[in-house]
Amino acid sequence: MAREIITIECTEARKEGKSPSRYMTTRNKKTTTEKLELKKYNPALRRHTLHREIK
Repeated sequence: MAREIITIECTEARKEGKSPSRYMTTRNKKTTTEKLELKKYNPALRRHTLHREIK
């Protein structure tokens, strides 16, 4: 399969001492080779933050 399941984690929550939010999503590994970055909602911070792919 070309799509793989990945986990993205908030990058701003650890700086503020709160627990990071995590989301599961899929990406096409043939067309998107770099790490995925999306703006998603973090309920602990109550705002949209940058979420980056983790291992």
